[in-house]
Amino acid sequence: MTAAGTPIAVVTGASSGIGAATARQLAAAGYRVVLTARRKDRIEALAAEIVEAGHQATAYALDVTDRDAVQTFATAFRTIAVLVNNAGGALGADPVSSGNPDDWRQMYEVNVIGTLNVTQALLPALTESGDGTVVVLSSTAGHATYEGGAGYVAAKNGARVIAETLRLEIVGTPVRVIEIAPGMVKTDEFATTRFRGDTEKASKVYAGVAEPLTADDVADTITWACTRPSHVNIDLLVVRPRAQASNTKVHREL
Repeated sequence: MTAAGTPIAVVTGASSGIGAATARQLAAAGYRVVLTARRKDRIEALAAEIVEAGHQATAYALDVTDRDAVQTFATAFRTIAVLVNNAGGALGADPVSSGNPDDWRQMYEVNVIGTLNVTQALLPALTESGDGTVVVLSSTAGHATYEGGAGYVAAKNGARVIAETLRLEIVGTPVRVIEIAPGMVKTDEFATTRFRGDTEKASKVYAGVAEPLTADDVADTITWACTRPSHVNIDLLVVRPRAQASNTKVHREL
Protein backbone atom coordinates (compact mmCIF):
# COMPACT_ATOMS: atom_id res chain seq x y z
CA MET A 1 0.00 0.00 0.00
CA THR A 2 1.07 3.58 -0.51
CA ALA A 3 1.04 6.09 2.31
CA ALA A 4 -2.44 7.15 1.19
CA GLY A 5 -3.66 3.55 1.23
CA THR A 6 -3.86 3.03 -2.52
CA PRO A 7 -2.97 -0.58 -3.43
CA ILE A 8 -0.01 -1.02 -5.76
CA ALA A 9 -0.09 -3.25 -8.83
CA VAL A 10 3.13 -4.08 -10.66
CA VAL A 11 2.76 -5.05 -14.32
CA THR A 12 5.71 -6.48 -16.24
CA GLY A 13 5.94 -6.17 -20.01
CA ALA A 14 3.72 -3.10 -19.83
CA SER A 15 5.07 -1.31 -22.90
CA SER A 16 2.48 -2.74 -25.32
CA GLY A 17 -0.27 -5.26 -25.89
CA ILE A 18 -1.78 -7.11 -22.96
CA GLY A 19 0.57 -5.51 -20.44
CA ALA A 20 -0.33 -1.96 -21.44
CA ALA A 21 -4.05 -2.77 -21.53
CA THR A 22 -3.84 -4.40 -18.10
CA ALA A 23 -2.07 -1.37 -16.65
CA ARG A 24 -4.83 0.91 -17.93
CA GLN A 25 -7.60 -1.29 -16.55
CA LEU A 26 -6.01 -1.87 -13.14
CA ALA A 27 -5.42 1.87 -12.82
CA ALA A 28 -9.08 2.51 -13.63
CA ALA A 29 -9.99 -0.10 -10.98
CA GLY A 30 -8.22 1.96 -8.32
CA TYR A 31 -4.66 0.62 -8.20
CA ARG A 32 -1.49 2.68 -8.43
CA VAL A 33 0.15 0.84 -11.28
CA VAL A 34 3.90 0.45 -11.61
CA LEU A 35 4.74 -0.16 -15.25
CA THR A 36 7.88 -2.13 -16.03
CA ALA A 37 9.42 -2.99 -19.40
CA ARG A 38 12.71 -2.53 -21.21
CA ARG A 39 11.37 0.23 -23.48
CA LYS A 40 11.50 3.22 -21.15
CA ASP A 41 9.94 5.66 -23.61
CA ARG A 42 6.87 3.47 -24.07
CA ILE A 43 6.10 2.98 -20.39
CA GLU A 44 6.76 6.63 -19.56
CA ALA A 45 4.27 7.67 -22.25
CA LEU A 46 1.74 5.17 -20.92
CA ALA A 47 2.22 6.34 -17.33
CA ALA A 48 1.62 9.93 -18.47
CA GLU A 49 -1.53 8.84 -20.30
CA ILE A 50 -2.86 7.06 -17.21
CA VAL A 51 -2.13 10.05 -14.97
CA GLU A 52 -3.79 12.36 -17.49
CA ALA A 53 -6.89 10.16 -17.22
CA GLY A 54 -6.98 10.86 -13.48
CA HIS A 55 -5.37 7.68 -12.20
CA GLN A 56 -2.00 6.81 -10.63
CA ALA A 57 0.96 5.34 -12.50
CA THR A 58 4.75 5.16 -12.35
CA ALA A 59 7.17 3.89 -14.99
CA TYR A 60 10.30 1.87 -14.19
CA ALA A 61 12.57 0.54 -16.95
CA LEU A 62 13.38 -3.09 -16.16
CA ASP A 63 14.61 -6.24 -17.87
CA VAL A 64 13.01 -9.11 -15.95
CA THR A 65 15.85 -11.45 -16.93
CA ASP A 66 18.37 -9.24 -15.11
CA ARG A 67 18.16 -10.70 -11.61
CA ASP A 68 20.24 -7.98 -9.93
CA ALA A 69 18.14 -5.24 -11.51
CA VAL A 70 14.96 -6.96 -10.38
CA GLN A 71 16.26 -7.23 -6.82
CA THR A 72 17.10 -3.52 -6.82
CA PHE A 73 13.63 -2.70 -8.15
CA ALA A 74 12.02 -4.71 -5.35
CA THR A 75 13.71 -2.68 -2.61
CA ALA A 76 11.45 0.27 -3.48
CA PHE A 77 8.38 -1.45 -2.04
CA ARG A 78 7.32 -2.46 1.44
CA THR A 79 3.95 -3.82 0.32
CA ILE A 80 2.40 -4.68 -3.04
CA ALA A 81 -1.16 -5.81 -3.67
CA VAL A 82 -0.86 -7.29 -7.17
CA LEU A 83 1.93 -8.61 -9.39
CA VAL A 84 1.05 -9.33 -13.00
CA ASN A 85 3.77 -11.44 -14.63
CA ASN A 86 3.02 -10.51 -18.23
CA ALA A 87 6.50 -10.17 -19.76
CA GLY A 88 7.02 -12.97 -22.26
CA GLY A 89 6.66 -13.77 -25.92
CA ALA A 90 7.37 -16.25 -28.70
CA LEU A 91 10.19 -16.55 -31.21
CA GLY A 92 9.98 -18.65 -34.33
CA ALA A 93 7.70 -21.49 -35.40
CA ASP A 94 10.22 -24.10 -36.47
CA PRO A 95 9.84 -27.84 -35.89
CA VAL A 96 11.86 -29.53 -33.18
CA SER A 97 14.20 -30.97 -35.81
CA SER A 98 15.41 -27.52 -36.88
CA GLY A 99 14.47 -25.21 -34.00
CA ASN A 100 17.02 -22.60 -33.02
CA PRO A 101 18.34 -23.26 -29.49
CA ASP A 102 19.00 -19.54 -29.06
CA ASP A 103 15.29 -18.84 -29.63
CA TRP A 104 14.35 -21.54 -27.13
CA ARG A 105 16.81 -20.16 -24.59
CA GLN A 106 15.53 -16.60 -24.97
CA MET A 107 11.90 -17.67 -24.62
CA TYR A 108 12.75 -19.65 -21.49
CA GLU A 109 14.70 -16.76 -20.00
CA VAL A 110 11.85 -14.27 -20.39
CA ASN A 111 8.78 -16.46 -19.84
CA VAL A 112 10.16 -18.64 -17.05
CA ILE A 113 13.27 -17.14 -15.43
CA GLY A 114 11.84 -13.62 -15.72
CA THR A 115 8.65 -14.72 -13.99
CA LEU A 116 10.71 -16.48 -11.33
CA ASN A 117 12.95 -13.43 -10.75
CA VAL A 118 10.12 -10.96 -10.26
CA THR A 119 7.92 -13.29 -8.23
CA GLN A 120 10.74 -14.19 -5.85
CA ALA A 121 11.78 -10.56 -5.42
CA LEU A 122 8.27 -9.23 -4.74
CA LEU A 123 6.76 -12.13 -2.79
CA PRO A 124 7.79 -10.65 0.60
CA ALA A 125 6.02 -7.36 -0.25
CA LEU A 126 2.97 -9.24 -1.52
CA THR A 127 2.85 -11.21 1.72
CA GLU A 128 3.39 -8.09 3.83
CA SER A 129 0.34 -6.48 2.22
CA GLY A 130 -1.86 -9.05 3.95
CA ASP A 131 -3.86 -9.50 0.74
CA GLY A 132 -1.55 -10.16 -2.20
CA THR A 133 -2.23 -11.54 -5.67
CA VAL A 134 0.28 -13.07 -8.06
CA VAL A 135 -0.89 -13.37 -11.66
CA VAL A 136 1.02 -15.52 -14.13
CA LEU A 137 0.04 -14.88 -17.72
CA SER A 138 0.65 -18.21 -19.38
CA SER A 139 -1.04 -19.32 -22.60
CA THR A 140 -3.16 -22.11 -23.96
CA ALA A 141 0.22 -23.14 -25.42
CA GLY A 142 1.16 -24.12 -21.88
CA HIS A 143 -1.71 -26.62 -21.80
CA ALA A 144 -1.61 -28.23 -25.25
CA THR A 145 1.09 -28.42 -27.87
CA TYR A 146 0.95 -27.80 -31.62
CA GLU A 147 3.30 -28.29 -34.55
CA GLY A 148 5.97 -25.63 -34.80
CA GLY A 149 5.34 -24.45 -31.28
CA ALA A 150 7.52 -26.67 -29.11
CA GLY A 151 9.86 -23.95 -27.88
CA TYR A 152 7.07 -21.58 -26.89
CA VAL A 153 4.97 -24.45 -25.52
CA ALA A 154 7.89 -25.56 -23.35
CA ALA A 155 8.39 -22.03 -22.02
CA LYS A 156 4.73 -21.48 -21.24
CA ASN A 157 4.57 -24.89 -19.59
CA GLY A 158 7.34 -23.63 -17.33
CA ALA A 159 5.38 -20.50 -16.45
CA ARG A 160 2.28 -22.59 -15.78
CA VAL A 161 4.18 -24.89 -13.45
CA ILE A 162 5.54 -21.91 -11.49
CA ALA A 163 1.95 -20.83 -10.79
CA GLU A 164 0.76 -24.32 -9.86
CA THR A 165 3.70 -25.05 -7.59
CA LEU A 166 3.77 -21.66 -5.89
CA ARG A 167 0.10 -22.02 -5.04
CA LEU A 168 0.86 -25.28 -3.25
CA GLU A 169 3.89 -23.91 -1.46
CA ILE A 170 2.34 -20.72 -0.07
CA VAL A 171 -1.12 -21.98 0.81
CA GLY A 172 -2.08 -20.54 4.20
CA THR A 173 -0.38 -17.22 3.50
CA PRO A 174 -2.36 -14.12 2.50
CA VAL A 175 -1.33 -14.43 -1.17
CA ARG A 176 -3.33 -16.06 -3.93
CA VAL A 177 -1.91 -17.28 -7.24
CA ILE A 178 -3.88 -16.85 -10.46
CA GLU A 179 -3.05 -18.23 -13.90
CA ILE A 180 -4.62 -16.64 -16.95
CA ALA A 181 -4.14 -18.65 -20.15
CA PRO A 182 -5.21 -16.77 -23.30
CA GLY A 183 -5.68 -18.40 -26.67
CA MET A 184 -5.52 -16.47 -29.93
CA VAL A 185 -4.96 -12.78 -29.13
CA LYS A 186 -4.34 -10.28 -31.91
CA THR A 187 -2.01 -7.52 -30.75
CA ASP A 188 0.25 -5.14 -32.65
CA GLU A 189 3.44 -7.03 -31.84
CA PHE A 190 3.07 -10.68 -30.76
CA ALA A 191 3.01 -12.46 -34.12
CA THR A 192 5.22 -9.86 -35.80
CA THR A 193 7.88 -10.36 -33.14
CA ARG A 194 7.54 -14.13 -33.40
CA PHE A 195 8.27 -13.96 -37.13
CA ARG A 196 10.95 -11.27 -36.78
CA GLY A 197 9.08 -8.50 -38.53
CA ASP A 198 7.62 -10.62 -41.34
CA THR A 199 4.16 -9.05 -41.45
CA GLU A 200 2.95 -11.47 -44.14
CA LYS A 201 3.62 -14.49 -41.92
CA ALA A 202 2.19 -12.68 -38.92
CA SER A 203 -1.05 -11.85 -40.72
CA LYS A 204 -1.59 -15.51 -41.66
CA VAL A 205 -1.92 -16.38 -37.96
CA TYR A 206 -5.21 -14.47 -37.84
CA ALA A 207 -6.33 -14.95 -41.47
CA GLY A 208 -10.08 -15.49 -41.72
CA VAL A 209 -10.68 -15.29 -37.96
CA ALA A 210 -13.48 -12.78 -37.61
CA GLU A 211 -12.83 -11.78 -34.01
CA PRO A 212 -9.67 -12.96 -32.29
CA LEU A 213 -9.25 -11.78 -28.71
CA THR A 214 -7.90 -8.28 -28.13
CA ALA A 215 -5.46 -7.09 -25.50
CA ASP A 216 -8.38 -5.40 -23.76
CA ASP A 217 -10.28 -8.69 -23.60
CA VAL A 218 -7.43 -10.34 -21.73
CA ALA A 219 -6.82 -7.28 -19.54
CA ASP A 220 -10.49 -7.32 -18.57
CA THR A 221 -10.13 -10.95 -17.53
CA ILE A 222 -7.01 -10.24 -15.47
CA THR A 223 -8.62 -7.25 -13.76
CA TRP A 224 -11.77 -9.23 -12.99
CA ALA A 225 -9.73 -12.03 -11.40
CA CYS A 226 -7.67 -9.57 -9.32
CA THR A 227 -10.73 -7.76 -8.02
CA ARG A 228 -12.60 -10.83 -6.74
CA PRO A 229 -13.07 -10.98 -2.95
CA SER A 230 -9.88 -12.01 -1.16
CA HIS A 231 -11.10 -15.51 -0.34
CA VAL A 232 -11.82 -16.24 -4.02
CA ASN A 233 -8.88 -17.67 -6.00
CA ILE A 234 -9.21 -18.06 -9.75
CA ASP A 235 -6.70 -20.90 -10.04
CA LEU A 236 -6.82 -21.10 -13.83
CA LEU A 237 -8.83 -19.18 -16.37
CA VAL A 238 -8.56 -20.19 -20.04
CA VAL A 239 -9.91 -17.57 -22.43
CA ARG A 240 -10.21 -18.01 -26.19
CA PRO A 241 -12.14 -16.34 -28.99
CA ARG A 242 -15.36 -18.13 -29.93
CA ALA A 243 -13.79 -19.09 -33.26
CA GLN A 244 -11.02 -21.08 -31.56
CA ALA A 245 -12.00 -24.47 -30.15
CA SER A 246 -8.40 -25.55 -29.43
CA ASN A 247 -4.84 -24.61 -30.34
CA THR A 248 -5.23 -26.51 -33.60
CA LYS A 249 -8.96 -26.07 -34.34
CA VAL A 250 -9.87 -22.56 -35.51
CA HIS A 251 -12.83 -21.51 -37.65
CA ARG A 252 -11.63 -19.35 -40.52
CA GLU A 253 -13.83 -17.61 -43.07
CA LEU A 254 -11.59 -17.72 -46.13
